[in-house]
Amino acid sequence: MTDVYVLGIRHHGPGSAHSVAEALASLRPDLVLVEGPPELDQVIPLLSDPQMTPSIAGLIYAADEPRLAYFYPMASFSPEWVAFGWALSTGTQVRAIDLPAAHTFALRMAPAPDGPTTAIDDGDPPVDGAEPPAPMQQPYRPDAIGMLAGAAGYTDPERWWEDAIEHPNTDPVERFATLTEAIAEIRAADDRPSSHPDVMENNRREAAMRRLLRAAIREGHGRIAVVCGAYHAPALVPSGFPPVSADNKVLAGLPKAKVAVTWVPWTSDRLSLRSGYGAGVTAPGWYQHLFTHWMAQEPGTDVSTTWLVRVAHALRREHLDASTASVVDASRMANALAAVRGRPSPGLSELDDAAQAVLCDGSPLPLALVHRELTVGLELGNVPESAPTVPLAADLAATQRKLRWKPSAMEEVLTLDLRKPNQLARSVLLHRLALLGVHWGTQSESGRTTGTFKEVWTLNWEPELTVAVVEASRYGTTVASAAANCVAERAQDAGSLTALSELLASCLLADLPDGIGGVVSVLAERTALQQDVAPLLETIAPLARTCRYGNVRGVNVTGVRKILDTTVVRACVGLPTACAGLDDEAADAMRRAVDSAQQGLILLPDLPPDDWHRALAAVAGSDSIHGSVAGRATRLLLDAGLVDGNDVAATLSRRLSIATPSRQAAAWLDGLISGDATLLIHDRRLLQIVDDWVAGVDDAIFDDVLPLLRRTFSAFSRPERREIGEQVSRIGDKVGIVNQTDLDLTAAGPAVRTMARYLGWEAIE
Repeated sequence: MTDVYVLGIRHHGPGSAHSVAEALASLRPDLVLVEGPPELDQVIPLLSDPQMTPSIAGLIYAADEPRLAYFYPMASFSPEWVAFGWALSTGTQVRAIDLPAAHTFALRMAPAPDGPTTAIDDGDPPVDGAEPPAPMQQPYRPDAIGMLAGAAGYTDPERWWEDAIEHPNTDPVERFATLTEAIAEIRAADDRPSSHPDVMENNRREAAMRRLLRAAIREGHGRIAVVCGAYHAPALVPSGFPPVSADNKVLAGLPKAKVAVTWVPWTSDRLSLRSGYGAGVTAPGWYQHLFTHWMAQEPGTDVSTTWLVRVAHALRREHLDASTASVVDASRMANALAAVRGRPSPGLSELDDAAQAVLCDGSPLPLALVHRELTVGLELGNVPESAPTVPLAADLAATQRKLRWKPSAMEEVLTLDLRKPNQLARSVLLHRLALLGVHWGTQSESGRTTGTFKEVWTLNWEPELTVAVVEASRYGTTVASAAANCVAERAQDAGSLTALSELLASCLLADLPDGIGGVVSVLAERTALQQDVAPLLETIAPLARTCRYGNVRGVNVTGVRKILDTTVVRACVGLPTACAGLDDEAADAMRRAVDSAQQGLILLPDLPPDDWHRALAAVAGSDSIHGSVAGRATRLLLDAGLVDGNDVAATLSRRLSIATPSRQAAAWLDGLISGDATLLIHDRRLLQIVDDWVAGVDDAIFDDVLPLLRRTFSAFSRPERREIGEQVSRIGDKVGIVNQTDLDLTAAGPAVRTMARYLGWEAIE
């Protein structure tokens, strides 16, 4: 006769974990069954490795489609971790019971009724792209804990669980039995039809659990402990089992997929509800504190006082005052709040209220500074090297050890000096991982310096990156070979010259000579066939950056330079013709392309600019080209010192003359001065011409011209607009074009105040 004890737990509940430890120590079962995919059985023995440190997660993924993956997270305060650990430490057999992941993945990949085979959308975010893969999610079911809490008069299910379950004062086995009976009543009231998708999924899972439990009973074990989610507990009590035939019918004909399983590090942050984890908890750090306190069972220690001491230490690290006397006062207040609220002992809400009132002088801001560190936690688990892994992941781990670079769950900003070999190697690794879609680091601006030896990265290792590494393993067995193969594939699929140029620049930063060669060949072919000038112009800047970075990284960019030289020549030859006949939208696109090319060309001082300047001169001197582009070409020539201020003033005067339509004149002016107010501030003649033109615009079309002028001047900084306004106010005095005695200042008041706001002046009374 086999005795079966069902321990219905709350996932990641420290009180549940403590009760499970007590129950197992009391029952001493000879077999422990824990809710989880049976595929975990092959890696459960690794949990006894001394290097295995929670938080960790079982990673189960489809071998043929790694992006289809589930995580099975566990922290040290998770009841599942406690059950596995107790069994392994005592030599007791332990297994996982649930619907095999092979069936789950196959069902997700089942063919739609009217379409090809695709993953079924069950609400989990996809693994690739901006959204991370979801941890092991349970299908929707009624909030049984919420119902029990409501019946007990609680509005917060978390508080009810803590008071009724996680503050034990009875035999743990009895508590679990009582909870199972309560959940059974709630399940009996569930009136959803059996055809409901969530009900079908839940029935499959519980039928699979019962099948494995029946098999364990047939093996002749004397005492079996089953650790499962509280909602499943009533369905796993043997006295209430349905017929075997009914479970077999539910599980008949389920498809299977090939899966792989391993353990991966997890973070406290990913255990929180805010991460999107359906079974997450609001405060992993607090739960860790509770569990450590309960398991230690040290006489004389108080969980609330020790927590407030940690809060005080964290505040002091932020250079905020938190005295010992304040901690004592906060502890007393927390106990008083618990008594007023009818709680057996202070919970996190009472401790937060007390800490805010006493330690933070009533302000919520200091407490927010330490929220992530304490309430959530910054821990990142560790997995031993013996855990199964793909060769690419092994190579990445070896590279990280070689660089003495351990991933951290805490976001950090890292500045790399590329003149140092170790830091250059770190930069190369980050760029290679980025090409593979493993975004361990995000590159940031390096500051005001224009040098190429400095990089700034924001690093944050998310557990989901493990899946990205597995998925990238199809490209190769090492980070370098996989990145090169990935680049070759992306080069063939690139849809534009700009994308190819950016890919080439990334190859250079990632030190991938093989990748550079493949991209260069594709780029040369596409460039030779490209007829449009705008894409050629947009290609210049990425190619120029590639050539410039090659200098500091010691990479041979001769092939890239040949393509750049050819691209520049072709773009210069075709620029005047390509700028003819443009409408407003096309002119804006061409102007952005010209600006991009200019930014690229100034990166390489040794690049002969004669062809480029001749092309700009042809564009600037043509009256048939859209004013926005012609004005920008004039500005670039002026900045290069190829035209003087007198010529620009003359051209501006002609372009803004009464013979030129106002909209065309405004477009030319925008091309000339947009983005930089230096011309108007330091050249009084140009400002005078612009002021005269604005004053002479016909009232009938002023409303059409105003938006373009506003866009032009709004791009200037506030001090620049103020300076322009002050100079305009002095123009009348300097040149004598305004007779002060003829001004009606009272009538002009509203207009003057409006223009003052446009020009960034202080309010005028």
